[in-house]
Amino acid sequence: MGVFDRPASGTRAVLVQVDFGQGGIEERLAEVALLAESAGATIVGVVQGRRQAPDPAHFVGKGKAEEIGTVAQLNEADIVIFNHDITAAQQRNLERKLNCRVVDRSALILDIFALRAKSHEGKLQVELAQLQHMSTRLVRGWTHLERQKGGIGLRGPGEKQLETDRRLLGERVKLLKDRLAKLERQRAVRRRARERSDVLTISLVGYTNAGKSTLFNALTKAGAYAADQLFATLDTTSRRLFLGDAGNIVISDTVGFIRDLPHSLVAAFHATLEETVSADLLLHVVDSASEDREGQIAAVNGVLDEIGAGHLRQIQIWNKIDATLASPEVQRDAYGNISRVLLSALTGEGLDLLRQILTDVALTHKAALAAASQTPDSD
Repeated sequence: MGVFDRPASGTRAVLVQVDFGQGGIEERLAEVALLAESAGATIVGVVQGRRQAPDPAHFVGKGKAEEIGTVAQLNEADIVIFNHDITAAQQRNLERKLNCRVVDRSALILDIFALRAKSHEGKLQVELAQLQHMSTRLVRGWTHLERQKGGIGLRGPGEKQLETDRRLLGERVKLLKDRLAKLERQRAVRRRARERSDVLTISLVGYTNAGKSTLFNALTKAGAYAADQLFATLDTTSRRLFLGDAGNIVISDTVGFIRDLPHSLVAAFHATLEETVSADLLLHVVDSASEDREGQIAAVNGVLDEIGAGHLRQIQIWNKIDATLASPEVQRDAYGNISRVLLSALTGEGLDLLRQILTDVALTHKAALAAASQTPDSD
């Protein structure tokens, strides 16, 4: 499912999930089902299996590949979606064997990002990630053009079609990187202006569909798009939030993370994610109703480490207590530091606790800055 071949709504899909001993298989299957539906697919079959390691040729064994082909044929599937990253060679071999399109997890996530991107910068970032992903498997679909055809009107300039495509793709990637670098410089100027104003900056981070945008709207009344779907938010939105005696702070809503987030996507969204890296505090929003919440927390922290934000102070916000019937609460660690806030962004339960915490943090931040400004510079 590359940049040029997004399926029409209603595409019939078979999902493939292989257990390599990583655990949480049911949660992983539920997640890829949501991803597939977000991309416009209708799930008509699921195939599961267990292996020690991926098969070099087909990712799955010969017998399992035949089973996938049978399920796809019986259900008249248009596409087979692997909830794993597969190589270009494995993809080509599977497509020949199954006689239908095959996509992996990274391509599926990239496709959803392409559907969700609304801003100019977001669209550039997604296109760059898709082209970088495509460049690793450019041979697919062009094998019949490996040699330029001869004849009147078809004599090429002596360059193979594949080489032409690779060169054009490279030029487009360079253009996109240049445009994004310009936007990143503009973003950096705005960020430095905020830093000079000594305003506390807070970023909402969390697994996709944890409720970040709902919490952002509840706190700031910003009206940012929020929906019960994966990757509803792609573009970072920042708003000022007035906290009485503490004055204004800046709070930012960011793109949701997911396990095995494609590295090309992390790289392409570097400028957007820098808003997270430059924050004074992270509010890590957790879907407390999810059975896989610990795995989701670990996945988010993994991405934070990858973008250089793993060292930042964070407070976990256990959202959706309306679904777990828990009570609003502030939990502290053994040292008395706030570690977790239980609330519901949807109903508003516990928001007063969070506002008070943010007020205290902002006042402490102001006091620290004031103390620092009064300290004489040492020679």
